[in-house]
Amino acid sequence: MQALELLLNRSSFNQLTAPAPSQDALDNILKAGMRAPDHGSLTPFRFIVFQNEALNDLGEIFAEAAELDDAPCEKIEKAKNMPLRAPLIIAVIANVTEDHKIPVSEQIITAGCAVHAMQMAAVAQGFQGIWRTGDFAYHQHVRKQFKLKGEDQIVGYLYIGTPSKDVPIKPAKNLNEHVEYW
Repeated sequence: MQALELLLNRSSFNQLTAPAPSQDALDNILKAGMRAPDHGSLTPFRFIVFQNEALNDLGEIFAEAAELDDAPCEKIEKAKNMPLRAPLIIAVIANVTEDHKIPVSEQIITAGCAVHAMQMAAVAQGFQGIWRTGDFAYHQHVRKQFKLKGEDQIVGYLYIGTPSKDVPIKPAKNLNEHVEYW
């Protein structure tokens, strides 16, 4: 797939199934994330890859978080099954260096750029994905399980897999509504 075509037709897609990317394809996805713009070369991110049995482990972490919030049984069960919506999930952590000349906000944006690059690398290799956040990107229990410290943040979970059907292309947005020239 040509790079410009990929970027101009980008769509998230949540109907994902096996197979997950092979190890070579996954390595390309992770390497793409490592190429995110990075002011100060801090590499202010880390990736946690969940696949196979580890998806169940992530579901247990989500279910524990829901239990801590006194969620009803059906919400706890839903939380437990959330990671099973794709054969591969990459949690992207903004691994922040505090008290640095590079502002925390720029470090978090860099981690977000890494997610976008990884999603595009997945699509370029014939896979599809969706960047999700939700309550479990902000929950203290999940933060603890992922060993986050200080201003570290979970910027998202990148769900990746094979699209279960053709991916619809979203209509292009009107440039005139979002661009001004000085």
